[in-house]
Amino acid sequence: MVGLDEDSREMMINGIKAFAERNFPEAGLLDHDRKDQFISKDRIKEMYDPTKLGINLLMIPAEYGGIGASTFDMYQICEVLAGIDLGVATSVFATFLGMDPLRVGGTPEQKRDWFSRLAAEGLLCAYGATEAEAGSDLGALKTRAVPVIEEGRTVGYRITGSKQWISNGGIADMYLILAKDTKAVGWFIVERGTEGLEFNNPEEKHGIRLANTVAFSLDDVYVPAENLVGLEEGQGLTQAQAVFGFTRVMVAAFGLGCGWAALGRAISYSQGRIQGGGPLSEKQGYTHKLIVPNAVRLEAARAYIEYVALELDKVHQGFQTEGAIAKWAGSEAGNKAAEDSIQALGGYGYVHEMVIEKIKRDVRITCIYEGTNEILEMTIARDRWQEHLKSRGSFYSEIAKDAQTLHGKDPDVGADLAEKALKALSNIYELCRVQKLTRNQHVLMRLGELSAWAETAFTFSKMAAQDRYSKGVRFDRETWRAMARVYARDAALKIADDGIKLVLGYGDGEPALMRSYVDLDQIMAGQKERRKDMDLIARKLKDVFKMT
Repeated sequence: MVGLDEDSREMMINGIKAFAERNFPEAGLLDHDRKDQFISKDRIKEMYDPTKLGINLLMIPAEYGGIGASTFDMYQICEVLAGIDLGVATSVFATFLGMDPLRVGGTPEQKRDWFSRLAAEGLLCAYGATEAEAGSDLGALKTRAVPVIEEGRTVGYRITGSKQWISNGGIADMYLILAKDTKAVGWFIVERGTEGLEFNNPEEKHGIRLANTVAFSLDDVYVPAENLVGLEEGQGLTQAQAVFGFTRVMVAAFGLGCGWAALGRAISYSQGRIQGGGPLSEKQGYTHKLIVPNAVRLEAARAYIEYVALELDKVHQGFQTEGAIAKWAGSEAGNKAAEDSIQALGGYGYVHEMVIEKIKRDVRITCIYEGTNEILEMTIARDRWQEHLKSRGSFYSEIAKDAQTLHGKDPDVGADLAEKALKALSNIYELCRVQKLTRNQHVLMRLGELSAWAETAFTFSKMAAQDRYSKGVRFDRETWRAMARVYARDAALKIADDGIKLVLGYGDGEPALMRSYVDLDQIMAGQKERRKDMDLIARKLKDVFKMT
């Protein structure tokens, strides 16, 4: 997709914010949440109405009556939606997610017919993949699509099974159902009202209560053969995997939006809350523990999200591992920011009347849906482990050389510490190979986490070195570069420390030698100037989030 120009994107974002001010006041959102009441289908339809917002048109190509937004456009819009309410954002995103198998796997005729209807009728979609016993393992699903044969050819399918945790599940107009076919699995389009489609009551959830989430069953549901996406059996997992990079970037943006929605409120609050003779915003123990580290992690996640979004806009699919890193970084940062924002408000943060408490319950789902973060750690580790083996141990050391080159060109973006982080990680991977430590599942998962830290650190340094400033940028160049330096310090120290813990805890080695192996002394020396950068970031945050 070509995407929007900057002015058009800004216009759409401003339109979303204006719509939210009119239709989703904070008191109303809290009331819906308190009553465990999802937002009405009519209200979502209003968001799809092109005379009011037309948000569904973003993911529909222009040739079918849509706008054709880019991945970069969508990340920014998903961030804004999540900052308003993650339940509402999830309802909107569920339609985008439901379109994805069709977008990457549909025939030209299927795309023309269905995308045109989606644009003209504002249909709500649901993505019917998850099952109670399969969870994130899509290959283990039990829903079956049995071919209906007439005169030697397949004329349709009868689908039987059940789906769980489906966003928009009780209110969608069309469903993309993943089911076993005669070859593997395929996606099938099922329209609402089809006989045999039955719905359970909405789930009573910890958060995102404004999103409709239900389980439903399919009992011998008949669909014509032309409703098999791509018209070829066995392509379902390939079609799903092709969009994981995109969908996980959007969930990462949800984490970003929720995290900043909570942290921004905490920063504003700190300027008016007087403790010990002065505002909390002037107290280093408050800002440097609860505020600045979260701002740094959120912006590091943003840098990686933007990198993946821009790459996806070049190739249009793939980047599953990078999408996993983006989703892990964005959701973990958003969840921690919301958690610390409750602490920042003390007792006020803990009560239902304060929206921060709701944001914390909402954002937790970003660590769970679209692949739990534990599954993503395994996804990242398995891919990077294969890269380590194929490159004979040079995968991360080669990236470290790029970081060294960047530091030579721009010594103020933390690339020197990113280089040390990458070198340390490369050596940890090699020690795990020699001692066969990845036979321990927990070691493999922790390698995935450390890979996410290292790659995000280097990407943040690269992005901070660029002139990337536009209307939507919140922080000035000086602040973003300081944030990149702080994040690189944290990443290097975490990788060295946790790497030593993994190798000595699950394998063998001399502690003094391990210290040298990960260059811990140099990483520790790189912590100098940390306070200076933290102080600068604290001041800039205060300027950006004026007391309200």
